[in-house]
Amino acid sequence: MKNIIKYPAQNTWETLLQRPVLEKTNLRNTVQEIFIEVRNEGDSALKKFSEKFDRVNIDNLLVAKEEIELAINQVSPELKEAVSQAKENIYQFHFAQKEKSDEIETTEGVVCWRESRAIEKVGLYIPGGTAPLFSTVLMLAIPAQIAGCKEIILCTPPQNDGSVNPAILYTANLCGISKIFKVGGAQAIAALTFGTESISKADKIFGPGNQYVTQAKQLAMEYNVAIDLPAGPSEVLVIADQTANPEFCAADLLSQAEHGTDSQVIFIATDETVFNETLKEIKKQLSDLPRNEIAKSALEKSSFILMENLDKSIEMSNFYAPEHLILAVDNPRNSVSKITSAGSVFLGNYTPESAGDYASGTNHTLPTNGFARNYSGVSLDSFVKKITIQEISKTGIQNIGKTIEIMAAAEGLMAHKNAVSLRLKSLENGI
Repeated sequence: MKNIIKYPAQNTWETLLQRPVLEKTNLRNTVQEIFIEVRNEGDSALKKFSEKFDRVNIDNLLVAKEEIELAINQVSPELKEAVSQAKENIYQFHFAQKEKSDEIETTEGVVCWRESRAIEKVGLYIPGGTAPLFSTVLMLAIPAQIAGCKEIILCTPPQNDGSVNPAILYTANLCGISKIFKVGGAQAIAALTFGTESISKADKIFGPGNQYVTQAKQLAMEYNVAIDLPAGPSEVLVIADQTANPEFCAADLLSQAEHGTDSQVIFIATDETVFNETLKEIKKQLSDLPRNEIAKSALEKSSFILMENLDKSIEMSNFYAPEHLILAVDNPRNSVSKITSAGSVFLGNYTPESAGDYASGTNHTLPTNGFARNYSGVSLDSFVKKITIQEISKTGIQNIGKTIEIMAAAEGLMAHKNAVSLRLKSLENGI
């Protein structure tokens, strides 16, 4: 933990809060080559890349029903119960986001409203690797189901033996997903972008991943496939005052540091005692973590800052725009209105970021790398399109017709004006 700073001047914030720089040499070219092969060769390219990157031979990309049934039996009753409770909470929070379609009469005879339509085909990418994120299945599949998406395709990397992590299969099955494919990395995103013999082309792609997956999602947009949001390494910013529990703060910081060597944590304290005790707790808890080497590497790229007061701390947080923001302060609700840029916010000593990752109900698919300044996290809205509708009566066109004619003429668009003028003339003539 080399970046320990006290009362930094504002003109140093940008350097102090700089995120880890990812190695991007030839990254786009590598992903582009994968895209070209998958587009041209389909399933055979996917199998070739599985052998190359995952070191496993895959005969059938689609997970068979027998594999799902086996996975269900491998998941412990305790985990099944936990997943069930998380599923219920996530469902409640996202179901409440359904929009009511209220008609608004903007002028007499002019009625406008908006309706939601599900995106028909969505592709969900679920990372495998050292930490298979079965929780992400819940975060993406549940709003997709609530939205009414007709086809939900899930891609996840195979394990060394060619199987898929049992918890991922169990959770996908619980969420009603039957199209599960053993495909990972940039090649999975390419398959969802173009479609192959086995995998349908998606209208929109969701899910986190490494820098290759992130680059692939960005490339997918160039082929007219939408994505959820820009994603990168996980991050958390914790603001603590004199009421904070240093043990809790340390645990929250480490919960993000263990995600990956490129993760970043920022700790801002307004109380020197809490600041010092939290640093001690980090060292103490770190030694007990199975992923302590990963966490150590992440901590080297992180910052621990002592600030003058809460307002200045929040100002710094807004400048950083964290994926996760924890307010371990007295009366945290009083500070919520001051937060302008954060993916998700956690209030008080008993709201760990882990709750949002798994079971509180909010979505854990959030903008990183400063994109919380201009992006929201995944929600029900991410899986729908909003269509505006208007209906104008004879009275309505008479009420707004002159306005339209004047504006169209001012822009030099006479056909626009004529579309209204003809209607007004027909009404004058009693047609």
